[in-house]
Amino acid sequence: MTLHLYFGRRFLKSFFSVLMIFFAILMLTGLIEQIRRYGGSDDAGFGTLVLLAILSVPSALYRILPLVMILATLSLCLGLARSSELVVARAAGRSAMASLVAPTTLAILLGMVAVAAINPIVAATTKQYEAVTNRIDGEASTLSVSEEGLWLRQGSPDGQTVIRAERSNLDGTTLYGVSFLGFSTDGSPTYRIEAEQAELVEGAWSIKNAKEWRFDTDAIIPELASFETSAFSLASNLTRNQILDSFGTPSAIPIWELPAFIDRLEAAGFSARIHRTFFHMELALPILLAAMVLVGAGFTMRHTRFGRTGVMVLSALALGFTLYFIRNFAAILGENGQIPVILAAWGPPIAALLLPLGLLLHLEDG
Repeated sequence: MTLHLYFGRRFLKSFFSVLMIFFAILMLTGLIEQIRRYGGSDDAGFGTLVLLAILSVPSALYRILPLVMILATLSLCLGLARSSELVVARAAGRSAMASLVAPTTLAILLGMVAVAAINPIVAATTKQYEAVTNRIDGEASTLSVSEEGLWLRQGSPDGQTVIRAERSNLDGTTLYGVSFLGFSTDGSPTYRIEAEQAELVEGAWSIKNAKEWRFDTDAIIPELASFETSAFSLASNLTRNQILDSFGTPSAIPIWELPAFIDRLEAAGFSARIHRTFFHMELALPILLAAMVLVGAGFTMRHTRFGRTGVMVLSALALGFTLYFIRNFAAILGENGQIPVILAAWGPPIAALLLPLGLLLHLEDG
């Protein structure tokens, strides 16, 4: 138990050291990027640029956690091998696999903490980052999904239009049970349209079986001036890509709220495959981090007197990047529906865990 605690303490020290180094690098590069992007804007002072850099760091660090994990393992194993502590552990009867129990367990625990606690923090900072950048750019979100259905917003020189629909097709271009609420530039309501269906075509909504009320006329009772029509068009500057892009990234939604958001998304008629794939990939993150520990250890647990240390380190990094690339490639296949979501999210991490485990058993214990 004492040896496990010692190895675990050394691993945590290496992990947080590497993490702080990457934090400093990402903070500096993030600040440079924000200065390049908004340095000439009157709405973004230096304090705002620093805030944007700080808000962008948690998301970037979270994405490179597997890299941080494998570098921390390389640092740990190289240090133990250089000081001959691994030789002493083997002489005391500890196998290589037994020496990795503490680092692997801590990697799994760190992955759980990252998914349960760090993920909501990343989601909050990502959402705040988008809000600040939208304020500077003068843009706003086009679409929102709630329990009441989905909401769209479109603007024009004459005012704004708020659209609510009970459901839609997969890309949000055909709405069912839809309401249009028009507002003038001063915020006063101008019209209301209730329709059975509305389809987004080039530059307009093609509306079917609708009833319209006007509020910008001299009529005291809007119902008296209302009329019904089977088909007409309403000008729109929305596009299919704008609607789909308004969902943002799944990482902007806390992991605890993601299942409910997926249910609302599917109830509204949209495909939630991207969000479902992301959800399962987050659940599989602890397994991926444990695999990165085994990958790093598999190449660097031997004593440094055997030489070729640089080649072994590069081999470990190459294998780690390869497994990470395969994971992202499988995620793309899962998001596009070419393979099942469960296979896309859980297959690569499990394979990444078994491959270095077999390598360790062959090199160290076999």
